[in-house]
Amino acid sequence: MGTTDLTACGRSLGKETGFRKKLMTLAASIMLATSAQAATPPTAEVNTTGLAVTDDTVKVGILHSITGTMSISEIGSVQAEKLAIEQINAAGGVLGRQVEFVQEDGASDWPTFAEKSRKLLRQDNVAAIFGAWTSASRKAILPVIEQYNGMLYYPTFYEGLEQSPNVIYTGQEATQQILASIDWAAEEKGAKTFYLLGSDYIWPRTSNKIARKHIDKLGLKVVGEEYYPLGHTQFNSVINKIKLRKPDVIFASVVGGSNVAFYKQMKAAGIDFTKESPLLLTISVTEDEIRGIGGENVEGIYASMKYFQSLDNDNNKEFVAAFKEAWGDDMVIGDVTQAAYLGPWLWKAAVEKAGSFDIDKIREASPGIEFTKAPEGYVRIHENHHLWSKTRIGHAQRDGQYKVVYETEDLMEPDPFPEGYQ
Repeated sequence: MGTTDLTACGRSLGKETGFRKKLMTLAASIMLATSAQAATPPTAEVNTTGLAVTDDTVKVGILHSITGTMSISEIGSVQAEKLAIEQINAAGGVLGRQVEFVQEDGASDWPTFAEKSRKLLRQDNVAAIFGAWTSASRKAILPVIEQYNGMLYYPTFYEGLEQSPNVIYTGQEATQQILASIDWAAEEKGAKTFYLLGSDYIWPRTSNKIARKHIDKLGLKVVGEEYYPLGHTQFNSVINKIKLRKPDVIFASVVGGSNVAFYKQMKAAGIDFTKESPLLLTISVTEDEIRGIGGENVEGIYASMKYFQSLDNDNNKEFVAAFKEAWGDDMVIGDVTQAAYLGPWLWKAAVEKAGSFDIDKIREASPGIEFTKAPEGYVRIHENHHLWSKTRIGHAQRDGQYKVVYETEDLMEPDPFPEGYQ
């Protein structure tokens, strides 16, 4: 698949021409904030390892679930990555080369993610992969990416406890999301008891293990812990348990399509989140999921993320306008979608800093890369390949957007291996 897929959205030719002009203006603005436009060096100098790089093009991979239970969460990431690539191309590409992409569907199936990543690296010889959402899909890709020395830009908030030389983690890790959100609930809301609820795979289980340890350290109490398979739709049993045990906080890491059933059934059971009794604090429901769940079913919940579509800064206003221009006025943008948008830009900056598409040189150049035009405000790559970022708490509104009610004053340094939580 090529970059023309982005514009195949039913726009008229005139609208598309106007859109491309806007893309070029925005891309030029972003370029000024990242790196100067590089000359086009000879391919032999910038590609010594057999990647899909020619004198005119460079090929990358996009690997997300566009089918299955996780598609509700991952389609936004695909859209954001394509938008970033289109903007980069409109401003002249990377090292003078236009970026082409090969898109594969992980199909919400972890072995499929491994298979498709191998295909992208060994058959398509892509220079980078932008992809995955769940930790299970990332763990499936990781040994393949390391074996064949590829580079993965992974956009999802996750449990931490990992650091790979072949991955740039553009989402938050546990200290930036999980620990910070529990501190907020305890300090700002006076929470003393928690019910941990998640989907049944690596990220929710590990996240809740970290959460439980932190809750214990704070002298607070976990009164329940439950997990359900991906795609699960019957939550009445756990809702009854929650009603019986009356936790101050439901700490939720349910993902994908299960969220639609969970929140609708909570509302049908008479639980009114606007009353905050119990308070629901999610680390997984972004605006993308709310679009499928319905704002009326989540009004009053809180979410811990680093990005919300409602952020009031110039970078974000430009990004939201460009995203809606590309994909429709009814589209929404969540935390992972924004983090996915960062991937191609951070890769471009690393390539141009390294003066090469070679993975080893990109890896060496990545620490310290800054992106001042990030929609979330500003990002910088740490030596551990995670991003410095702020923690924010959003309060869900009936219109499906979050109102930011708390954010850290400074960027939080990423710490994927927090002492005492491993």
